[in-house]
Order: sequence, then structure tokens, then C-alpha cells
Amino acid sequence: MHAESDERGHVVVPTAERPVPGDVAGDMAEGGTADPERELGSRAPRFIKKSRTLHLSWQVGVFVVGLAVVIAGISMLVLPGPGWLVIFAGMAIWATEFVWAQLVLRWTRRKVSEAAQKALDPKVRRRNIILTTIGLVIIAVLVGIYLWKFGIVMPWKIDQ
Repeated sequence: MHAESDERGHVVVPTAERPVPGDVAGDMAEGGTADPERELGSRAPRFIKKSRTLHLSWQVGVFVVGLAVVIAGISMLVLPGPGWLVIFAGMAIWATEFVWAQLVLRWTRRKVSEAAQKALDPKVRRRNIILTTIGLVIIAVLVGIYLWKFGIVMPWKIDQ
């Protein structure tokens, strides 16, 4: 064990070496599973964290790359492409460095899990099936009325 000093000049004596909570290798070594709720903070390599200038430039680079991906995702909301998927990919890039992005992703993951659990509820599934069936019946009736009145003619070719 080595005594290290932090930025304020105090000597910090580390405790026994143990895995950090949320560390996949440590959790697997103990026979557990990887914790989805990892610690918040930067996931940059140690040699980058040691130099403040290098870490700041690393964060700027991560921010710029994440911003480019998020902007591409926003443009895909109106253009062809998987917009929301790309936006969340950009958020995941930001989450490697920024706590606010990690919190947003945790909140999103929690809401998606809640929605999935709700969708699997038998009452909700039954209601959704009934509403879908009613919607399809209404559409079929409207298509039948259209075909009965106009036959198989496109609306822009109707002469009256």
C-alpha cells in the first residue's frame, strides 16, 4: 500500500485493495453478476485521468463526438434513419465521461423497463389486443364503404 496525497495536500492512505462496486471484473470474480448501476463519473483510462490537461482534452473530444452523433440522430428524426437509436447512442458516448448523461441514461433505462413490464401485464395486453381489433374493424368498414361507393378507383380519378 502506498500513501498518496490528494490535490489539497492531505495524505490519503488507501484501504485494502478491493473491487470497485459496479466493476465487471470484480463482480465476476466474486461470483456475482455485473451491476447495471455503476458508479458515476469518468471512465477514461487512468493515464489520461492523471494529467488534467489530457483529461480535459479527452472530455472535449468525447463531447464533440457525442454531439456529432446526437445531431445526426436529430436529423434522422426527419430524414430516413433510426433517429432515436442514434440519439441514445450519442448519449451513451457522453455517458462515458459526464455524470449528467449517465443519470439521463439510467432514468431512460428505468422508464423503458417499467414500460416493458406494463406491456407484459395480461390486462394491458388484452386491452391493446381489443383496441387493435376495433381499429382494424373500423378501417375495414371504411375501406368497404369506399369500395362499395366508388369501386376500385383511386380518389384522384373520381369524376363527379
